[in-house]
Amino acid sequence: MSEEATIEATVEEPKEFDSAIKKLGDKLAGLTLKEAVDLKDYMKAEHGIEPAAGGAVMMAAPGAGAVEEEEEQTSFNVVLKEIGDKKIQVIKAVRALTSLGLKEAKDLVDNAPKPVKEGVPKEEADEAKAQLEEAGATVAIE
Repeated sequence: MSEEATIEATVEEPKEFDSAIKKLGDKLAGLTLKEAVDLKDYMKAEHGIEPAAGGAVMMAAPGAGAVEEEEEQTSFNVVLKEIGDKKIQVIKAVRALTSLGLKEAKDLVDNAPKPVKEGVPKEEADEAKAQLEEAGATVAIE
């Protein structure tokens, strides 16, 4: 038997399931840990059915029917929204926060809204925002 024939022989067609079975399976896969434990206790008390040794109660992968918690943001962008009346002070603040030269910092300020720092921790973003606002700019952290 050739290698291709062996591969083709091992591929199975997807099995079709009755809609009632699909619905029941989807409900079971969406159970929380507490609900799964309560179901196990109910099945034992009411029907005498216990999971097989080895823990037959399986938990669904995160997000498989359960509502995922929103992931906490860990990196932030400091965006210069408006420069205000003190353009020179804002340019100086931008230069102090970045490694930009005078021309590049001026171009960034002139073309606001623009990101000044990207992918920085919350503390660094707050410090940069404070420095830019002290210079007279309007800043957002995204």
